[in-house]
Parts: sequence; structure tokens; C-alpha cells
Amino acid sequence: MKQEKVVLCGANAYEKKYYFNKAFDKIPESIKEELHIICVLFTEEVGGIFTICFEEDGTLEMETDAAPEDYLYDEIGSGLLVRKIRDTKQELLQSLSLYYRVLFLHEDVSDLLAED
Repeated sequence: MKQEKVVLCGANAYEKKYYFNKAFDKIPESIKEELHIICVLFTEEVGGIFTICFEEDGTLEMETDAAPEDYLYDEIGSGLLVRKIRDTKQELLQSLSLYYRVLFLHEDVSDLLAED
């Protein structure tokens, strides 16, 4: 049976809203704030809907989407901005993936650290 992606957080430029999954409330406030800033700034810059989610194997993915009638959505800019976030926030993203794999997928932390 295929497991669905688990959304960590996201922002919606159309509704001007930010969402943070309450299942991750134990994440430190400073990281929650950083995720909030990343999501909101992303949608302010390129528009659309931006989500950060976990794949079933624990990898962190950033997804962006836009309404079909949104002619102002910057598809090229969204790809560039996702790449920039991956580059500048690499340590944060890896730490969140490790957090998810240990606490939610119950993987052995010593095995995960040995992978690096």
C-alpha cells in the first residue's frame, strides 16, 4: 500500500495563508519561523502555492503549483527559487529529513548518520 506524502508546511498566495502541520509541533520555534519565512517569501516572489513535504522514504520535497488562470505565476522563477532554497538551506533541509526519518519512520539514527 502506497503511503501519501506528509506536508510539513506551505503557503498559498491566493488566500494569503500559511499552514504548518501540527504533527510537527515539537520542532523548535526558530526552525518553524524560518520555514514560515521561506514559504511566505516564496509565494510573495513567484505566486502560486508552495509546500514543503516528506516523501514516503523521508526525503524532503518542495512543490509549487499555480491555478490555471494565474497568468502572473512565474514558473521559471519558481524553479530557480526552489534551487536557491536547496542550496542556501541545505543543512536545514537535511536536518528536517533526519528528524522525520527518526521520529516518524522510526529508523535507527546510528544507521542514518553512518550514511553521511
